Amino acid sequence: MSIQVQPVIMAGGSGTRLWPLSRAGFPKQFLVLSGDPEDRMSLFQHAAQRLQGLATEGMAVAPTLVVGNDEHRFLVLDQLRELKAEPSAVLLEPVGRNTAPAVTLAALQAAQGGADPVLVITSADQTIADTAAFTAAVRKAVTAADQGAIVILGITPDKPETGYGYIQAEAGTSAVAVVQRFVEKPDLATAERYLAEGGYYWNAGMFVLKASVWLKALTQFRPDIASATQAAWDARSTDARFVRPGKSEFAAVPSESVDYAVMEQCPGSAYDIRMVALDAGWNDLGAWEAVWQVAPKDAHGNASVGDAIVKDSKNTLVHATSRLVSAVGLQDVIVVETPDAVLVADRSRSQEVKQIVNQLGAEQRGEQVLHRKVHRPWGWYDSIDNGPRHQVKRIMVKPGASLSLQMHHHRAEHWIVVNGTAEITNGDKVLLLTENQSTYIPLGQTHRLANPGKVPLEIIEVQSGSYLGEDDIVRFEDTYGRS
Repeated sequence: MSIQVQPVIMAGGSGTRLWPLSRAGFPKQFLVLSGDPEDRMSLFQHAAQRLQGLATEGMAVAPTLVVGNDEHRFLVLDQLRELKAEPSAVLLEPVGRNTAPAVTLAALQAAQGGADPVLVITSADQTIADTAAFTAAVRKAVTAADQGAIVILGITPDKPETGYGYIQAEAGTSAVAVVQRFVEKPDLATAERYLAEGGYYWNAGMFVLKASVWLKALTQFRPDIASATQAAWDARSTDARFVRPGKSEFAAVPSESVDYAVMEQCPGSAYDIRMVALDAGWNDLGAWEAVWQVAPKDAHGNASVGDAIVKDSKNTLVHATSRLVSAVGLQDVIVVETPDAVLVADRSRSQEVKQIVNQLGAEQRGEQVLHRKVHRPWGWYDSIDNGPRHQVKRIMVKPGASLSLQMHHHRAEHWIVVNGTAEITNGDKVLLLTENQSTYIPLGQTHRLANPGKVPLEIIEVQSGSYLGEDDIVRFEDTYGRS
């Protein structure tokens, strides 16, 4: 009989240290960070593809189960559909509660109907250079987990890294080694000793175990998290592929990591905790320094993405999104350009970008949350110009999609079709417009924009009025549950 495998992707991170490319509304796991024109997949898509590649004789792999943020639910679906993949479910956390409750939700979902698959749990924001080595390591872990073990993937270290926790595994390690202990992030001297001694591995937060084993261990070590998450699960609601735990119940769940809640309690206990070494070019892309590390470089150590010209520079990363970016005479510098923000940082201090994000949040600036181009379940809009009483947007609506039936109190809108066909509800009239045709939506008029065609619809929208904020909207009908 085949081993039943349930891939689980943790997709709830915010990626603040990769600002300005990563924003709260479009975090790093959904970004395409590679400069290779042949590789236009996001980190999340790479993770999903790797996990689906685990299937082999004697190992049946279910569609991916995703745990993420409610705000990103349509990004998850859209990016999986680009891979021609449908998730088994998308579990939507109403608030962040760290990884232990998230894994618990995944285990409860996977265990429905009496099933007990092996969970392969990974985050959405890591890179793996050697997919074949990853697949081989995870298959070893699945085989051990099917026998009841808790298995961790330990990254073979290649430098004395102080930013990760470590796993100490038995010396002369076998393919599936016994974990002796977990150790916290070390100082440099300790990290150098770990590297010299051997038997120490980076803890990458990738776990393989049966759903029943996780639920049993959590109940033993952290019964408060187990019972509170169960209560939130019992209060869940389901909408197509989306599963929403009870909001108030989940808010009451203690916030804790998988490591602290369970894994670090297992060595020396009745639980068989094991480790499979992974030497596959792993990187967690925690900051722009890590992006530079994995990027292709020229003879002088410079990496560039987009329309970039780099001269007389060394060990520098230039990431251009919307325009030409030129750099001369730089060394160990990060330059990241987006349509509404530019970051320039010393490469060795790229972790401190989070301080910029914190200040933007304290000042309630929009650059922390959204890009100028904002993705929505129906398509996207790009705010290309604005002034005191006007704003101009490019809007794209996917084939067959529509915006909500809505009204604005403070602005009127002019719509000009530049590509495709628009079906427009304007008060009590419904009209079809094609390229170069336009219409006017008066202030206070009920209206809707839809794309009845087979190609993307693009319009230019000119807003005018006393207030142009996105919160000036009254929805009467909405396909996406926002009424």
